[in-house]
This record gives sequence, C-alpha cells and structure tokens, in this order.
Amino acid sequence: MRKTIKRTLRVSKYVIYRETLVDYKEHFWSFLGAFFGIGIIAFIQSHTLSVTENIFLIGSFGASSVLIYGAIQSPLAQPRNLVGGHIISALVGVTVYKLIPDIIWLSAPLAVAFSIVLMQYTKTLHPPGGATALIAVSSTGKIPELGYGYVLSPVLTGCIILLIAALFFNNITSTRRYPVHSLFRRPLKRKHTHAQNEKIKR
Repeated sequence: MRKTIKRTLRVSKYVIYRETLVDYKEHFWSFLGAFFGIGIIAFIQSHTLSVTENIFLIGSFGASSVLIYGAIQSPLAQPRNLVGGHIISALVGVTVYKLIPDIIWLSAPLAVAFSIVLMQYTKTLHPPGGATALIAVSSTGKIPELGYGYVLSPVLTGCIILLIAALFFNNITSTRRYPVHSLFRRPLKRKHTHAQNEKIKR
C-alpha cells in the first residue's frame, strides 16, 4: 500500500512538472485543440438551437478541455476517463433527478457523490463528470426535459467531438502523445516514424 502511494505521488509530481513547464509549442497546440473542440460544439449549438436553449454546450466540457488539451499525460485525461466519466455521471444525475426532482439540497450532493464513487469503481475518474451530474439535477428548462436523452446529447455527442479534436491536435507533432496507453501509442509511433523516414528520403 505504501509503495502504491509513493508511486502515485511520484507520477503526480512528474505530471504536474511536465504540464507546468513553459513550452510555447505545447501551449500553442493546447490552445488550438481547446479552440476547435469547444468551437465545434458551440457552432452546432448556435446553428441548431435557439439562443435561449443552451443545452448542447454544457459547462463541464470546459473543464474537460483543460485536462484533455492542457494536461494530456494525466490519467484523468485519457479517453476512457473522458467518455466513461461523463456518461456515468450523466446517468447518475438523470436518475437522481427522476427519483428526487424537487429537493435540490438532497439531489445535488447525491448526484455528485454517487458519480464520484461509480467513476472510482469503474476506473473512469474524470473530475468534470461531477459537474455533468450536477447540471442534470440543478438545471432548469430544457435539460430536465431531456431525461436520459441528456446522456446521448449533449453529453456523449460532446465527448466524442472533444475526443476527436484531442486525438488530432495532441498527436500532430512527435513530441505529444495522446492517449498515453501503449495500445494507442504503437500505431502513432509508427506514423511519426514513417513521416520522419519520408523526410530523410527527401
């Protein structure tokens, strides 16, 4: 147990060190990823819904963007966490709202607390997921009317858009790797190696 805690602390320190270095190229790609990821969602929002129906661009996507574009090495930023964390939290939020719709002082903490535990249990911990659950129980207007449709859109749809943008902008240079899992890194490494070999041949 002690070894696990020490290892977790070492990994956390390394991630914080890497992500807080002043690297203008890294900041540039983080900016582009976040700009296009959120921009696409906002574009869809503005062209498919009225101004008063702000249900596609939910606040938790902004928090997710910080992780998946600005802290790409973090375990909490990986695709499994991004998609799984939001989906689980959305399901929890909608379920709690249906069971306890009118007692916000009870439904809000229950939604957030249950979403955290379920994310931990499924190894999909993603901090913005707590906000996704909270939005489901505390919003007024269209979002409560969506019911479980909230899970599919805006939550799942938005996650997929953010993820596609992250996969593109976080792997556009050889110095960035996303996701960090070796299963995904092998084909990406081959892609960059092939590109470098082509340059050498030229």
